[in-house]
Amino acid sequence: MNADAEQRFELAPMTTRDFGAVLALWRRSEGLTMRDVDAPDALARFLARNPGLSFVARIGGAVCGAVLCGHDGRRGYLHHLAVSAEHRREGIGTALVERCLSALRQAGIGKCHLFVLVENAEGTAFWERNGWFERTDLRTMSRILVDSPDA
Repeated sequence: MNADAEQRFELAPMTTRDFGAVLALWRRSEGLTMRDVDAPDALARFLARNPGLSFVARIGGAVCGAVLCGHDGRRGYLHHLAVSAEHRREGIGTALVERCLSALRQAGIGKCHLFVLVENAEGTAFWERNGWFERTDLRTMSRILVDSPDA
């Protein structure tokens, strides 16, 4: 990250007041899939269960990046990291991730997972540049528990 970029943005814990800007950012970010669980009430529950772990980046007060972070008591999870297209490659995404990982370490969490859509080559490249690796020994399986294909 260059020094100019570091001084241009600030990081802060995500709050419910950020949801409008964060949801708008996620909706316009390629490589992210929005589901029913990304509604404000579900996001508020997530933040309440994982206080101080999710963050936003701001430039001039406007949200330019965001990431959800939580843990289950054993492993951490990152969701929906996004940086606005005009501010990519300025160190914002890396700073958001590092802030989350630091918070997870402080919570006693020693390992973190994330999910990347198979077709998201840019996202995969970002994670690999930042020291993450693909697990080939696991398969993700899901089961929908409600009457919505967008659960």
